[in-house]
Order: sequence, then C-alpha cells, then structure tokens
Amino acid sequence: MNDLIESEDEATRAFVLYPDMGRSAARELAQSALAEAVALTEALPGLEIMGSLVIRLAKPTPGTLFGKGKMVELGDIFKQAEVDLVLVDGTVSPVQQRNMEEAWGVKILDRTGLILEIFSDRARTREGVLQVEMAALSYQRTRLVRAWTHLERQRGGLGFVGGPGETQIEADRRAIDDQLVRIRRQLGKVSKTRELHRKARAKVPYPIIALVGYTNAGKSTLFNRLTGADVFVKDMLFATLDPTMRQIDLPSGRKAILSDTVGFISDLPTELVAAFRATLEEVLEADLICHVRDISHPDTVAQARNVEKILSDLGVDDSIDRMEVWNKVDLLDADTRDARQIEADRNPDTFAISALSGAGLDTLLDAYEDALLDPQTTDKIIVAFADGRKRGWLFEKNVIDNEDAKEDGWHLTVTWTARQAAEFSGL
Repeated sequence: MNDLIESEDEATRAFVLYPDMGRSAARELAQSALAEAVALTEALPGLEIMGSLVIRLAKPTPGTLFGKGKMVELGDIFKQAEVDLVLVDGTVSPVQQRNMEEAWGVKILDRTGLILEIFSDRARTREGVLQVEMAALSYQRTRLVRAWTHLERQRGGLGFVGGPGETQIEADRRAIDDQLVRIRRQLGKVSKTRELHRKARAKVPYPIIALVGYTNAGKSTLFNRLTGADVFVKDMLFATLDPTMRQIDLPSGRKAILSDTVGFISDLPTELVAAFRATLEEVLEADLICHVRDISHPDTVAQARNVEKILSDLGVDDSIDRMEVWNKVDLLDADTRDARQIEADRNPDTFAISALSGAGLDTLLDAYEDALLDPQTTDKIIVAFADGRKRGWLFEKNVIDNEDAKEDGWHLTVTWTARQAAEFSGL
C-alpha cells in the first residue's frame, strides 16, 4: 500500500465501498457507516477519494463478494473514474481480494488493512511502531495465498516433491514467524521499561484518570484543555495513537495523572486489540475511567456500545469507577443542547461539556475531585530516629498532625489515605 501511494507523484485515486447486508430499515445506519469509512480513508494521507457507495447484499458471493452483475457495474465505474485503489469497508477474504483485483485491475484494501495502514502511518513511539508491525505481520500471514496463486500448487503423494508455489508460501510464512518472534522479544524489553516507569509513578500517590472513547470523540482536545499540553489534535479518525500522560491540578490543589489513549472503533481488527493491549495499560490500572463521547454524532449510542465492548475485551475491571463525558455540545442546536444537559444532570456520573469552548469543564474537574477523593484516617505511628527518610516523606506529603520526639523515636499523629499508608509501609 505504501509503495502504491509513494510511487506516484500525484495522489492515489481511491473509491470507498460499504457492503450493506442489513435490511432496508437500516439504510440510514448504512449511510452513517459509509461516512465513517470515508473518514477512515481520509485519515490516510496521499489518497484522493473519487466516490463512495453503499452496496446492498442479500448474501456475499464466496469468490468475489459481489455478484457478477455488480462486479461488471462497479468495474465500469472504477474504469471511468481511473481508480487505483478500492477500500471495502468490511472483511474481504484473500481469495475475494485476489479475484476482485484481477477483475477490476485495482488494488483492494479491506477495513482491517486500512486501519493497519493508518496506524502504521501514525505510530511514533518505539513501542507503537513495533505493535503496528506485529499486527501487520499477523494480518499478512493469513493472506499469503494472494501473492503466490500464479505458481504451481503442491502435488499429491507423500509430500517429498512439492510445487514451488506451496514451497514459497511456507518459506514466507516461516520468515514472518521469525519476524514475529523478533518483535515479541523487542516488545518484551520495551514492556520492562514501561513496567519500571509504572513503578516509578506508583511511588507518587497520584491517581490516574484514563480518557477513553471512540476515535475522534475529542479526547485529545479535552486532554490539552485540562493539562495545557500540545498533543496533536485534528478532526480526523485516529489522530492520537501513542498514549500520553500529564499531571493535572484538581480544584483542591491535589494532583492527578491524566492519560490520553488511542481511540476505539467498531470492528477493530483482532490483531490490533491484542497488539495494542500494552499501550492501554494505563486504562487497566486507572483509578477512574472517563468515557468521552461525541454526543453530536448520529451514531453516538452505537459508538458507546463499541467502546464498552472493547473495554470488556481488554479485561478492564468493572470495579474501576467510570463516568461519561458528553463532548461537543457546542455542535448541537440550542433545543437539543438543553435536552442533553437536562439528561446529563439527571445522572450523577454524566457530564455535558465542550472541550473546544471549555463549557462545563469546571464541573467536570469537581467531579474528578469527588470521584478520586480517598477517605482519610488518623493514625499514631512511631518512626525510628534512623529512619529520617521516612519522616521526610511524611512531611513532604503534608500528612503530619503532631510530632513528639521520645526515647524510641518520633511519635507522630498522621492523617492520610489508604494509598499513602500503603506507600509508607513500602518505604
């Protein structure tokens, strides 16, 4: 795909298809799904979209996905528009991909391949690049049949004499397996580094707030608003891939860590769910999950369901506190905005905001404070004179109510949270 884009001085001419296998009542949803597919395509640089269509299918044709008549009709459209690349927003088998490419004389990319291309283009950190490479190799491994169908297949018999086609496929498969082993080894080293960073953060008893949500819901805009950071923001899908963490000040002066994560999407490739699990560790270990929704989107409810499903697939504990943030209220008309605000006010864990204008952010920060407020207890402890570091830590955390030096050490009265008590005991 990259070779196709980079080999031309001008943009690659692309066409987007959404195979709709639903019923007529779902026409509006099909158009919305097509719009998302177009937005996905626009997220990949170097493409010029020549058109898009919803193709209704009673059932897929095994060899070509679309029936003979539709294949001819689409072929004429692509020839007239001089299309180089066709994006099919769905699953295309290796055989279907090969046959469609031969029939139309274009490159075919399905939804999984497109998302992998976007991730490959956007990943910046070492771990992100490795995760994308591993996901792409896993995807390619299942599609080796495409490249070698023009060669002779393996003949029957005992298998001592094989056709060159099968031999080449198996050689490629072994080469990919070797690469996967190498990448997993490298990721293991990166994961150890992340573990050290996590342990270092654990020494600072700051709670973690993880921003999650459908791609392009406005997480990075909210992140920048609350932290003053300059994370890349653009009205496109998957603008953020690599996780970013920053410290924020809550209204009381307490501090917390805010984490911006990769956006989720429906039908996320299974290779990416597994590959990017490590980059979502902050979600798995968060004290509070903040689900950011684009409340102005026509499919906001379906998007929310997809996010919850992926969180479940990732094994996120249901016991972690959650709240919903209905973002982009500034894009709603006045009546709808008022209705959404009333609806949000009825739910103590839902907040209507505009990350772009800042509306509702003060209320949201107060909610963060309340959700992360750890109950405190007052205890009496003794710190030996030799443990000056422990005493210094207590002063640093400002938890000492009273101190009295006696023969066996400092007798202290402290008011602290369970988190702070646990951290003290580990010093």
